[in-house]
Amino acid sequence: MSIVAATSGPVDEALRARASTALPKGIYGHVAADLLWQGAPQFVSRAEGSRFWDVDGNEYVDLMCSWGPILLGHRHPAVEEAVERQHGLVDCGNGPSPVMVDLAERLVEVVDHAAWTLFAKNGGDATTLCLMVARAHTGRGTILMAEGAYHGSLPWCCPGEAGVVPGDRAHIAYYRYNDLESVAAAAQHHSGDLAGIIVSPFRHDAGFDQEMPDAEFARGLRELCDRTGALLILDDVRCGFRLAFGSSWEPLGITPDLSAWSKGIANGYAISAVLGADALRGAAASLSATGSFWFAADSMAAALATIDVLERERGVEAMSRTGRLLWEGIERQAGERGVEINLTGHMTMPYLTFPGDRSHRLSEVFAGVCAREGVFVHPRHNWFISTALTEADAAAAVAAMGHGFDAVAEVRDAARLDG
Repeated sequence: MSIVAATSGPVDEALRARASTALPKGIYGHVAADLLWQGAPQFVSRAEGSRFWDVDGNEYVDLMCSWGPILLGHRHPAVEEAVERQHGLVDCGNGPSPVMVDLAERLVEVVDHAAWTLFAKNGGDATTLCLMVARAHTGRGTILMAEGAYHGSLPWCCPGEAGVVPGDRAHIAYYRYNDLESVAAAAQHHSGDLAGIIVSPFRHDAGFDQEMPDAEFARGLRELCDRTGALLILDDVRCGFRLAFGSSWEPLGITPDLSAWSKGIANGYAISAVLGADALRGAAASLSATGSFWFAADSMAAALATIDVLERERGVEAMSRTGRLLWEGIERQAGERGVEINLTGHMTMPYLTFPGDRSHRLSEVFAGVCAREGVFVHPRHNWFISTALTEADAAAAVAAMGHGFDAVAEVRDAARLDG
C-alpha cells in the first residue's frame, strides 16, 4: 500500500487557482489552502446527514462537522423546515422577529446559570461581549485567559501578531490551564483591576493534546472570582451542547457568571449568544453592541429547532455513545498495529496525535490516507461527533483509520531504518 494520499481532484485544483488571484492568499483563515495536507479537499459541493462530498465527487464520513457547527447532521429536516417557514415570513428585517424572544426564553430555560440572552453572529462576538459585560459590571479592565487558548479571531485574542498592536492586548493577562497557582499569581499581579477570567470547558488548543478540566481547578476559579468580585466566563463556543444539555460545566457543579455560545447551537446557521446571571442584566443593558445581521430570524428559528431536537432525541447521550464506539475502535486499530497514539479530549470531540510527532507529519499522513478511504479528520485540530453519525458510520471510520495506522507504521519503520 502506498503511504502517499491522492492529491485533490481537477475541479478542486482549478478552484484553488482561481482563488489564488481573486483573494489575497487564496482561501484564508482556518481553512486556508496553505494549512491543508496532501489528500485534503479544499472545496465542498454538498452535504447531507453524516456525509459530505467534495467538488470532484468524493464522499466522506464527516468527523469535523464544519469545525463544530453541525450538531444534528447536515441539513437536518426539522431545522431546515423551521428555517424555510421563518424565511417565508422575514429574516433580516427592520426589527426582530418574535422568534428572537422565543429563543432567548428557551436558552434561559435550558442553561442553569442563565437569566438573560444577548445574540450576535460569531463566537468572537460572543466572547468579546462577555468581556465587555464583565468590565461594565466591575468597572475594572483586566481579563485573564489561558496561554494558547483560542477565543476568536479578534485582536485581543487571535493567535497571530500581524495587524495587532500592544494596546489591543494591554488588559489581557495569562495563566496556564489546570494550574491554579498560575491563576492566583496572575490575579495577584492585577489585584484591584481584575474584571474576569475566561476559560474553555476543557483545554482544546489547536495542535496540542487536549486536557480535561481538573475539578479542583474549576472550583478554584469559581472561588477566586467570588473572593475578588471578578466574573467567571465560560467559553462554550466550541463545546456547547456537546458535553451536556446545558452549560458544559454543569456536570462539574460549577456555575459561571457569563457564557459564550455559537458553533452547534443552530446546526450550521450563523448565530452566537451570551448568557448571563441576573445580577449582570444592568451591565449587559448598558452596552453599545449591535450588528446589521445580529437580529436575523432564520438562524434563530434554526437554533430553536436544534435545541428542541437535541432535547427530544437525547442527542448528547447519543453522540457520547457513538463517540465511545469510535474511540474504542481507534484504540483497537492502533493497538493491533503496534502504533502508539495519544487520544484525548471528550468522546464527542476527540483528537488524535502520535507521541513525538511535533511537526504533525505522521498526523498528516494519517489524515491523508483517511481522506483517501472516505473519512475526513483533521491532523491539527480536534474532531467533532454529530447525532447523525451512526454506528455503521463509526465502523466505516474505524476501518478507514486502520489503513491510516498502516501508513503511519510504514513511515515510522522507514524513519528507523534511515536513522
